[in-house]
Amino acid sequence: MSRIVLVTGTDTGVGKTWISCGLLRSWRADGLRLAARKPAETGCEERAGSLHPADATALAEAAGGGEPVESVCRWRFAEPLAPAVAATRAGRRIDTSGIAADCLARSAEVDLLLVEGAGGLLVPLDGRETFADLAGALGARLVVVVGARLGAINHAMLTIGAARARGLEVAAVVVNHVLPGRDLATETLAATLADLGACDTIVETPHGEAPDRPLVAVARGIAAVRT
Repeated sequence: MSRIVLVTGTDTGVGKTWISCGLLRSWRADGLRLAARKPAETGCEERAGSLHPADATALAEAAGGGEPVESVCRWRFAEPLAPAVAATRAGRRIDTSGIAADCLARSAEVDLLLVEGAGGLLVPLDGRETFADLAGALGARLVVVVGARLGAINHAMLTIGAARARGLEVAAVVVNHVLPGRDLATETLAATLADLGACDTIVETPHGEAPDRPLVAVARGIAAVRT
């Protein structure tokens, strides 16, 4: 099995970075050597004359702070758009082969490399090259973060179906309660996904609380089958 885990989501704003940091902290607590990558981050604020990638900074810290954020996220853009679109508007083109080479090289130096996508699995990095293509090039296992809200069943099953159609392994599904209140749709979401065969491993993370404890079993399950 791959040493690389790619965290994707059913949409933007579902808590991929929140869950990614929880996984990284869980692995660190078990003594694993880690690295993280956010291949492209958009919607970055300008600070001291450069674009600040907030998500990548959080990942770097959760992984142990051993790498500069410039290594964690090489492609940063101001406009909050899909990476390929933001790059085109900035007059740049993302080097997807370079991203894959960097991830593969770094993964050989650690126990696990976590790669966080942008938006969903089929969001483009360059032209028609999507995060699904990157996952395939890396041989990465997927953790799919599902934002718990009405409509999430369809979004989740479409994401998982697209992954399986491309031969990608979905290692876990995390139902993240992104809203402060719960209703019947969010309360029944995880069980419904299980009934639909979304994944053998489905966990829920509560709103407003660190996700580390619910993610321990997921993190250990992923780490147990790395090579």
